[in-house]
Amino acid sequence: MGKTFILVGLLIAGVGLMMVFGIPIGKFPGDLVFRRGNTTIYFPIVTSIVLSIVVSVLLVLVRR
Repeated sequence: MGKTFILVGLLIAGVGLMMVFGIPIGKFPGDLVFRRGNTTIYFPIVTSIVLSIVVSVLLVLVRR
């Protein structure tokens, strides 16, 4: 359980550093954005798939 908390903390810190340095997170080409008037609807489909794969790989590595 301790390893998981450390891993999640490092992952959050890594995402934070990427955002500070201007690397766009969550704006992949397959994400859908609909704008009409004053309304914007955002569906992060590709971002969700990429995050799911990354988290799955990290959890497999932690369990070993």
